[in-house]
Amino acid sequence: MASPSSDGGSAENVVPTPVKIVVAGGFGAGKTTMVGSVSEIPPLSTEELMTQASDGVDDLTGVETKGTTTVALDFGRITISPHTVLYLFGTPGQDRFWYMWDELARGAIGTVVLVDTRRLDSSFAAIDFFERRKIPFVVAVNCFAEADSYTEDEIRKALAINEGIPMVFIDAREKDQSKLALIRLVRYALSRLTEPAAMSGAGSTA
Repeated sequence: MASPSSDGGSAENVVPTPVKIVVAGGFGAGKTTMVGSVSEIPPLSTEELMTQASDGVDDLTGVETKGTTTVALDFGRITISPHTVLYLFGTPGQDRFWYMWDELARGAIGTVVLVDTRRLDSSFAAIDFFERRKIPFVVAVNCFAEADSYTEDEIRKALAINEGIPMVFIDAREKDQSKLALIRLVRYALSRLTEPAAMSGAGSTA
């Protein structure tokens, strides 16, 4: 027998709200890995083998063993509640594919920006992109085993990230950790949406 939902209807009749989220970051930060770790469907990936054509084009400093690269996007889906389904769009990380970011970000409620501490400088472009467009984002530090450890304060100072932007430390290979980063983003994005309404309400009671 179908269990009742909170509004008195059958849970089977609930139509979940689709929510678009972008997973961004520098080249080799773990975007494809994160989308693949949480997706409840076989993720669509456009990874291709690295070839000699990328020599001198893609900066492999810190990720010399990387053998594939995303040439379009990654796509996955995860249900976080009976009422909410997240659709994940992973951006390509190389400079030459940044022209795609505007289209991928269109309609998204927010972004998870993956940071690789082996290549902190590769994170600046993604952070600047979403700050300039006022798209809510959280910073997810992908903890690679071979990377040096840094505190949250050290990373915030290095990347000039203000205290109001959430930061989480994850292993992008772990489903539960990646899922928590997504939930953190949804909550943060919703809080940003309610800020203007709260400020308007405060002004009307003055």
